[in-house]
Amino acid sequence: MTDTEKTALDRILTSHNRDKTHIIAILQDIQSEFRYLPEKMMTYTAAAVGISDAKIYSIATFYENFSLEPKGRYVIKICDGTACHVRKSIPILKEVRKILGLSEIKKTTDDLLFTVDTVSCLGACGLAPVLMINDTVYPAMTPEKASVLLTELAGLSINKEA
Repeated sequence: MTDTEKTALDRILTSHNRDKTHIIAILQDIQSEFRYLPEKMMTYTAAAVGISDAKIYSIATFYENFSLEPKGRYVIKICDGTACHVRKSIPILKEVRKILGLSEIKKTTDDLLFTVDTVSCLGACGLAPVLMINDTVYPAMTPEKASVLLTELAGLSINKEA
């Protein structure tokens, strides 16, 4: 863990008074900051709040929203619930994976720009098929619309980094 990462982690822990009863909120803040829960940070956090490594790991693996693997800047969730599936979410998933060079096994691009996951339901059945990028839902999606959206996001990211 770098000094910068340790400083950010200590800031998160301090904001929660290093209170073990706030462990879920602490883990949420860590994941928000680093886009996943690095093992070294979980070990450090466990010691800082006074719980075992096993306890913090069991919490991190119990909740589906926590990730132990690095996630991309843009996390794309493609709904494959009944309404979305019937309205052809699988071709959207295949197109997104093809464009990004991803698969069911490889979910994150090497540059950590995109992560693609499927979810059982995004709760937007009336807008099906949908995909969500970070916290934004995109309704009535098609493979073509997904391609345009990815191109725009990649362009924005390149421009922001330039």
